[in-house]
Amino acid sequence: MAKRVAKIYGGNPIVNVYEINDGFLNEHGLNIRKLDDTPSEEWARFVMNNRSHSFTDYSNSECNLDNKYDIVVGPVANDDMAMLFRQYQNELITFENLINGMTFRKTTNQYSFHTDRAIALLRKVGVEND
Repeated sequence: MAKRVAKIYGGNPIVNVYEINDGFLNEHGLNIRKLDDTPSEEWARFVMNNRSHSFTDYSNSECNLDNKYDIVVGPVANDDMAMLFRQYQNELITFENLINGMTFRKTTNQYSFHTDRAIALLRKVGVEND
């Protein structure tokens, strides 16, 4: 990703490396939203809602624009997923087609840190330059 961004905007790719204690998901007082390990309807709605500038229902549990969740854990919405989301938003495919398309994609999980309390758990241990 760093190489791709550097190629688009110029400059050299840089990756900051962080560590976090095992068991950080059990830290007292953190509000953590853990989504399924594989893409699901719930995950798709959560990602689409939080990428949308028009979705502002902060009381909805599928909204984190207000950072109600300190950490969100779930599959990465990579370029393949982004294409499916765009097709759905442009009404080229149905929500059912979106969900079916996601089931054939290989995903990995990501941990997204949204608040100062969550970021404070990270320890920077290095920088990698290419």
